Amino acid sequence: MVLREMDAGKALTAAAAKGNNGEVRRILEESRVHPDTLNEFGRTALQVMMMGNSKIASLLLEKGANPNVQDRHGIAPIHDAARTGFLDTVQVLVEYGASVNIPDQSGALPIHIAIREGHREVVEFLAPRSDLKHANTSGQTAIDVARASRVPDMINLLFAHIHS
Repeated sequence: MVLREMDAGKALTAAAAKGNNGEVRRILEESRVHPDTLNEFGRTALQVMMMGNSKIASLLLEKGANPNVQDRHGIAPIHDAARTGFLDTVQVLVEYGASVNIPDQSGALPIHIAIREGHREVVEFLAPRSDLKHANTSGQTAIDVARASRVPDMINLLFAHIHS
């Protein structure tokens, strides 16, 4: 049975947001819903999923979800994963082709957000993969964001990757 598209998107995103792996799998496989089907708010399951659940991210991406889908503010799932500090989800997104250099509406890259939020492990993972010279719309590079955030050792961590 194929659900109406809006109902399918609503059901899929609701299951992903709750972190219900079994229900996400059932909807994708039995109902044959595309993982990028939009809900009533114009968002995909990958955009609303429980960020700490890398299994759901993997399942959606294996089934063809777009890892670089952006909302109207330019926020992609990798921005959300960087903001919330879930390294395993960041790694899964990158493994499936998410760009670490995709800017949001303010020009912030995922690394800018991870620095600002103080997620050291995410910054360590993103630093060698990111354009550390990219400036956001305020003209701040990753180093500038680190200076402003005053998170201990963040600047040293970035300098290690800039000069390596």
